[in-house]
Amino acid sequence: MNRANVANADGRFALNAIVLSAVMSVAGTAWAQDYPAKPIRFVVSAATGSGTVLAALSSGAAQPQPYPTKSVRLIVGFAAGGGTDVIARILAAKLSELWGQQAVVENRTGAGGNIGAEIAAKAAPDGYTLYMCGIATHGIGPSLYKKLPYDPIKDFAPITQVGTTPNVMVVHPSLPAKSVSEFIVYAKANPRSIHYGSAGVGSTLHMSMELFRAMTGVDVVHVPYKGGALALADLLGGQVQVMIDNLPGQLAMIKAARTRAIGVTTARRNAQLPEVPTIAEAGVPGYEVTVWVGVCAPAATPKPVLAKLNADAVKALGMADLQSRMAESGVDTAPTSPEAFAQIIKAETARWAKVVKEAGITAE
Repeated sequence: MNRANVANADGRFALNAIVLSAVMSVAGTAWAQDYPAKPIRFVVSAATGSGTVLAALSSGAAQPQPYPTKSVRLIVGFAAGGGTDVIARILAAKLSELWGQQAVVENRTGAGGNIGAEIAAKAAPDGYTLYMCGIATHGIGPSLYKKLPYDPIKDFAPITQVGTTPNVMVVHPSLPAKSVSEFIVYAKANPRSIHYGSAGVGSTLHMSMELFRAMTGVDVVHVPYKGGALALADLLGGQVQVMIDNLPGQLAMIKAARTRAIGVTTARRNAQLPEVPTIAEAGVPGYEVTVWVGVCAPAATPKPVLAKLNADAVKALGMADLQSRMAESGVDTAPTSPEAFAQIIKAETARWAKVVKEAGITAE
């Protein structure tokens, strides 16, 4: 009998020391680099000895495959063509290139993004379902709704912020208002005759206009849709007369003169619309809404997967071609660590809690 093998009282054999070293070497590499990171079980019988283990190791049969090994779905809580959807598709295309697997955008619309958020929160925490979390579902929602079907903090793991963008106030060309101040005068002279579209109750489109109403005293009628793109279609048709919309979903219509931009919601003008003033400088001092969008995963997603997702997303967001496409849509890329993104969510939740309370905004 080889001196490296020791028989125990039951007649079973321990692993040969050389084999044990090989197992630790190979398994250690796999655990450090690959997902999923699960223990590997090796069985050696007295009859076959260590040769079987070495053969299995050399064949690579027991080694896990790098994540992801199949397509990853990226849930968007709003309709195709809206601002969040535009951002998601730009990012998904680049992640697909990096992974060699498809990142598939899935639009699950309704309730101001809450339906999509609930689906994502309850999905298997395996890294193959992600959610485009943003200001509506992870900033405004907790204060606006008495009860949500998900907890934006406990049910999600932040991965990274993707970027920020303004909302933009636009009117149908037939409306006789060419500035924010003119709109306020016209709306006050014609109370409840102007209808505004939004992506649903609690969406940033809704909340941006409700904040505008609270600060100016105009009386306009809310018409909620299941996404900004659907509201935009009715704005183009004249069924609603005004929107405060995500810039990425609105930019092409503005440049084609199919809608008229009269103000952006951020504290500074946007490079894509340098001639359009901020709403604050156009007549509503102190008004400011910055839309932010990021990527989250179900809370129990393994930490190695979250780390890889963050690294890959940050890499994608740093690429010049992606940044160019984002900028063309009016988006400033702003990747973060998971910890920094968690702090953004926490701060925005507190900010909007104050806004909702002081402005008396309700979910209708």
